[in-house]
Amino acid sequence: MIEDFFTHLTWLEALGTAFGVVQVLLARNNNVHNYLFGIISILVGIYVLYHSQLYADILLNMYYFIMSIYGWVYWKFGRKKKEAAISVSDTPEHLKAMGIVLGCFLLMAYWLRYHTNSDVPFWDAIVVAFGWAGMWLMAKRKLENWIYLNISNIIAIPLLCYKGLYIYAGLTVFLFIVATSGYLKWLSIIEDERKQSYRTT
Repeated sequence: MIEDFFTHLTWLEALGTAFGVVQVLLARNNNVHNYLFGIISILVGIYVLYHSQLYADILLNMYYFIMSIYGWVYWKFGRKKKEAAISVSDTPEHLKAMGIVLGCFLLMAYWLRYHTNSDVPFWDAIVVAFGWAGMWLMAKRKLENWIYLNISNIIAIPLLCYKGLYIYAGLTVFLFIVATSGYLKWLSIIEDERKQSYRTT
């Protein structure tokens, strides 16, 4: 019975991973439909993470769910009822992102340490903190989202291995590679748009 349960979790891991792969590839290519695949991956992930006692990661995924809806609307319409363009974060946005990291880490570390049975409260908290900031920046279509997400990814890989979630760990390695590629691709898009804007002025 227990073996069947963990086999079930493994299949769910694989399913969530498949949708997650599609999501990040679409995001890399600046495709707004990445959020639809991301939402399915998030919902599957919440179930798996609950049974693995990674509670902060569940909250991260719930936040991802909300930000995915916000991001889809923002990417589609922006602030001026037209599609938002990729851009570089300004100083206030950098400060907000770092504030999200610090505030989230302190809150999550305290909650996990004193109010849950998590055996990895600080690891879990730091993964979530950078993930929250990265997802906020992605919803804003900011280039630096890939940097924050990759910091989260590089810390998450050994954590997931420790918890025996090897498929998700493999996905996270893949996400790290794609996020690096995504950063370079988005940077190229920004440069091309600047050149085109310069030619038309």
